[in-house]
Amino acid sequence: MSTNKPTLAANHYYHFYNRGVNREQIFLQQENWLFFLTKVRQYFRPNLIDIIAYCLMPNHYHMLVYLKTDQISREVMQPFTTSYVKAINKQHGRVGPLFQSRFQAKHVDSGPYLAELTRYIHLNPVRAGLVDHPENWPYSSYNEYIGLRRGTLPHPETVMAAFSTPQAYRQFVEQEDPNDNPFHFP
Repeated sequence: MSTNKPTLAANHYYHFYNRGVNREQIFLQQENWLFFLTKVRQYFRPNLIDIIAYCLMPNHYHMLVYLKTDQISREVMQPFTTSYVKAINKQHGRVGPLFQSRFQAKHVDSGPYLAELTRYIHLNPVRAGLVDHPENWPYSSYNEYIGLRRGTLPHPETVMAAFSTPQAYRQFVEQEDPNDNPFHFP
């Protein structure tokens, strides 16, 4: 298990992800999914961070973010994670860590990589066999990207600027073999 803190810088994109300890579920009841998103809204404030894309999976999460401050670990991720874990532990009478380590962060340094990463994130539930099509998974930002939902959490504008229409983005996502995992994340 890595204990290195990721180096994060304002005005850059990052892929944040983490998974449950021993690859166990991090969403133990149906309402946990929405509670997690409520906590995201609480801690990922617009003056600190923009969420570009996200996908919550039974035992892990992915978030593509744009940072507006260097203090994300202390101001956002630590209180966010602590708040979620304490609530889950209390609700389920458990103790100890829920996540295998501190959150992981990979720098995203180019426009094409942004689009590829959103495709990877949005195809996660298809790759896992949870749904046949990414629009059928309610815990991701895919439906905002293709115009089926008007949520306010994700900010897809940066990625969508590379596509002429939401249908063009849908074709981009669906043209990839969902069994490929080009990024090798959890």
